[in-house]
Amino acid sequence: MSIKKRVGVIGGGQLAWMMGLEASSLGVSLRVQTPNFHDPAVAYAEESVIASLSDLEATRQLAQSCDVITFENEFIDLAGLSRLREEVDFYPSLNSLAPLLDKFEQRCYLQELGIPVPVFKTAIAGEAQFEEDEFPLVIKARRHGYDGQGTFIVETDRELTRVWETLKGLPVLVEECIPFEKELAVMAARGVNGETVVYPVTETYQQDQVCQRVIAPARISEALEEEIRAIAQSLLTALNWVGVFGIEFFLTDNERVLVNEVAPRTHNSGHYTLDACDISQFAMHLKAVTGDTLTPPQMKSEAAVMVNLLGYETLESDYAQQREKLQALPHTHLYWYGKTQARPGRKLGHVTILEKDITKASAIADQVSAIWDSHDKG
Repeated sequence: MSIKKRVGVIGGGQLAWMMGLEASSLGVSLRVQTPNFHDPAVAYAEESVIASLSDLEATRQLAQSCDVITFENEFIDLAGLSRLREEVDFYPSLNSLAPLLDKFEQRCYLQELGIPVPVFKTAIAGEAQFEEDEFPLVIKARRHGYDGQGTFIVETDRELTRVWETLKGLPVLVEECIPFEKELAVMAARGVNGETVVYPVTETYQQDQVCQRVIAPARISEALEEEIRAIAQSLLTALNWVGVFGIEFFLTDNERVLVNEVAPRTHNSGHYTLDACDISQFAMHLKAVTGDTLTPPQMKSEAAVMVNLLGYETLESDYAQQREKLQALPHTHLYWYGKTQARPGRKLGHVTILEKDITKASAIADQVSAIWDSHDKG
């Protein structure tokens, strides 16, 4: 099979931008469809179609200059894109994506495969009521939720009333609130020819339901690592997947692993791979969707910690003073996404620390957080 070199991406944010960082070294020509000339990936794209991500005519225009189209996120018009199947290859395929875009349908699919998940059901916001002993609950919008948006931890009837007011009339996923020991994640990839590769399992730590820190490799047993790898490989095969995806897990106090969500794309928990692995998740994704051969990734560092630089205010700023201090820290790699506006919880960049062990890397990560959270705002 010949390798496809012209790749279109629906989306132009930081995930597409990081694909752009890797594209030239792979001989890949990147094109993007994105709403704004100032979106991060435009800087690396050989061609940019400036339009809404749901604009099918813009996607048709993108397809005319591409061998394959892939996706930065899962907020896509599956039915509309299906009308373009004869014009361009989509990887992952639209059939592969279909079971994953709705959180309730994703859970049902995982359950049918025998993959362990929390107890769940669906409801219409505003209609369902719960007994006191059913709290706490987690309620998620079934579509278009990300970075904590559309996700609510509900502990009382009063909180439920507020959530129902916010989501009124929408179909939602309702699930048990898992008292976990750790949150884990793994990135995995499958090529056009069916070969699969799995990255090291990571630990993830959230701040207001947004990922704030990732530790690689996870401090878990070999048996748990193998169980998670097996889940990833079985899901890649069942979906006939082509490309990279991420899986988020809960690890319970009795060492049970439950799948929280599947992210059908490159994912924040894999950003550390840009520096800590010989093949990043972004390079692996491009190799997969272009038909290139996949090789198992190897860590180049004993330990890595990635810290997200999250917005903490609504402001236009490049945070130059803080970035200068971050770049001066030892063993650190700073990625600034070039976004012009900050807002609370928005991912503006990330820093990866490579060290000989997780304790040393975590100590530098604490310095990163202290600098970023300081009141000396640039």
